[in-house]
Amino acid sequence: MVAVPAASLVFAFFASGLVLLATGHNALSSYRRLFDAAFVANGALGQTLVSATPLAFTGLAAAAAFRMRLFNIGGEGQLLVGAITAAAAGLYFGGSGGPSAFAIAAMVVAGCAGGAAWALIPGILRAFFRTNEIITSLMLNYVAAYLLTYLIFNTQSYWRQTTGFNAAVFPTSKDLPSSALWPGATIHLRGGILLPLGAGFAVLAAAVLWVLYSRTRFGFEAQVLGDSPRAARYAGMRTRRKILAVMAISGAIAGLGGASQDGDFRHTLDADPNGLQRQYYGYSGIVVAALARYNPFAVLLVAFLVGGLQNAGNTLQGADFPSGLVGVIQGIILFSALGGELLVRYRIRISRRPAAAPPAPEAA
Repeated sequence: MVAVPAASLVFAFFASGLVLLATGHNALSSYRRLFDAAFVANGALGQTLVSATPLAFTGLAAAAAFRMRLFNIGGEGQLLVGAITAAAAGLYFGGSGGPSAFAIAAMVVAGCAGGAAWALIPGILRAFFRTNEIITSLMLNYVAAYLLTYLIFNTQSYWRQTTGFNAAVFPTSKDLPSSALWPGATIHLRGGILLPLGAGFAVLAAAVLWVLYSRTRFGFEAQVLGDSPRAARYAGMRTRRKILAVMAISGAIAGLGGASQDGDFRHTLDADPNGLQRQYYGYSGIVVAALARYNPFAVLLVAFLVGGLQNAGNTLQGADFPSGLVGVIQGIILFSALGGELLVRYRIRISRRPAAAPPAPEAA
C-alpha cells in the first residue's frame, strides 16, 4: 500500500523537475534549497510546524469524509467559521478573567461546534435532498470568507475593535486576551522549535479517527456505506444518520484547526484579505489527504512534508524563485496522487478490436 503513493511522489518530483528546468532553474539545486529552507536552516523546523498544523487539521477533516465517499470540499469554510466561533469564546471567557485552561477548552469546543454546524449544511442537503455535497460545500467556502470580512469591516460586531485611535477608519479585530492564548513547548534545537498546542490536538484527533474507523462499528458501517450504499441499505444501516455524523466529525476537525489558528499563531480573528483567507488550508488539506490515502497517521506525516514545502516557498520567494513555483509543484503532486489512486482502483487493458464477423448467407 506504500508503493503507490511513493511512486506518485517520485513521478511528481520528476515532473516538477522538468518544470523547473523549463523555467530556467537547476532542478537538483532547487530541491536542495527547498529542503534546507524547510528542515535544516535555523528556525526552519519551527516555521514548518506553523505551516503544517492547519494542514494536518484540514487533511484529517478531508480524510474523515472521503473514507465514506463524502467529498467534503468545504474544509476552508469550516476552518474559517471555527476561527470565528473560537475567537468569540476566547474573547468572552478570556476577557472575564477566568482561568486559562477554561478559556482554551471553551475555544476548542466552540471551534469544533462552529465547524460541525457549517459542515452539516451540505450534509443535510445531501442526506435529505440528495444534493451534491461537492458543490454545496465548495460554495459555502466563499460564504464563510465573506462572513468573516463582514464581521470585521462592515459591521460593529463583537469581534471588531471599536475603541481606540482610528478604530472607525482602519477596522481591525480585537486581540485575544492573554488567558486565551494557547501555550506551546519549546525545544532548543536549530534555533528553537516551538511545538504548538494545536499540533498536539492534531495528533489526538488522528488517534481518535484511527480508532473510530478501524476499531468501532461506526467505522465499519461508514466503510460499507462508502463501498456499497445498496448493500448498506439492504443490511439496515441508517444512511442519513451516518452522512450527518461523518460530515459533523469532518467539520469539527476543520473547525478545531480554526481555533488553533486563533490561539496558537494569530492571537486574533484574522480578517486580513491576505491573511487567513488567502492561505487556502482547506484545498491543500485535500492534497494531504489524497497523498496519505486517508490514513490519519499518514496525514500527519504528509502535512509536515507539505508544510515544509510551503514554508520553503515563502522563505525562498524572490526574483530568482517565484512563489508560484511551489504552487505548481503542489498541483503536480495532487494530480500524481490522484493518478496513482486511479491505477489502484482500475486496470488499464490494451486489446485489439475483434474483427467483424462475415455476414451470414441469405436463405434460399
